[in-house]
Parts: sequence; structure tokens; C-alpha cells
Amino acid sequence: MDLRKLKTLIDLVSESNVSELEITEAEGKVRIVKAAPAAPVMMPVAAPAVAAPITLTAPAPAEAAAAPAPAEIQGHVIKSPMVGTFYRAPSPGAKPFVEVGQAVKEGEPVCIIEAMKILNEIEADRAGVIKEILVENGQAVEYGQPLFVLA
Repeated sequence: MDLRKLKTLIDLVSESNVSELEITEAEGKVRIVKAAPAAPVMMPVAAPAVAAPITLTAPAPAEAAAAPAPAEIQGHVIKSPMVGTFYRAPSPGAKPFVEVGQAVKEGEPVCIIEAMKILNEIEADRAGVIKEILVENGQAVEYGQPLFVLA
């Protein structure tokens, strides 16, 4: 891969919310992973706001009430490795990669997440049976968001 192109990709990742980028071309494969920002830098910015904790405590009971729902998930969860748009099929109108009740092998593609106009195939990180699909086609997903439940 051209060194200028590589530097451009590194700059794009560093300036965006994307934490990881992987590109495969004929010349080879490149994976760029952005380090997480240091927590102490974020703390002083939020610490002076005395009213913020008070307003955050009010919605906390509602969030606490919603928290048991994810705890009820039984089975292995496949999570999103990046921020992007979730797609169940390789192209519009095509058959989805997986359906509920379908057995999958480790390394088998289960969906695509589009990030920065790049389509990234997401693979099953272990073998199992698709018990539940937690995301709708075309929905935006966050890093670490549960996508599938395997039995």
C-alpha cells in the first residue's frame, strides 16, 4: 500500500469517532487501531459541573429499570467491533447472512457494518446457533453494542 495513502487513512481514523479500521487490498492488509483517550483528561472537564450529577441521578432509576433486560440475555453475545451502520445481507435484496435458528461456525460472516463508506464483514467469534438478532437492518450501531445472541 502506498505510504501516502496509509498516512491519509491514519489521519482519517485519528480525526473521527472510529476506533478501528481494517482494509484489505491486493497488495496486503492494513489494520489501524486508535488508542482510547486518557480518562484523567476527561475527568476535570466534567468535575466542575455540580448540577450535572444531580440531573444524571434523576434518569438513573429509569436506566436501572432497563438494565435487567440485557442481564436476561442467555447465551453468547456477538458485539459490534466498531461504530457504523448494521446490514444483515451483503447487498440490498440479497439473502441475509444468518437467520434465527441457523447454526454458524466460528469465522463465518454474520453481518456487515459500514463505517466511513467501507463495508466490514463481521464474523462469528465462536460456533453456535443464532438465538436472537438484536439489531434492525440499516440501524446505526455503537462500539460494543450487542448484535446477536448465540445459543
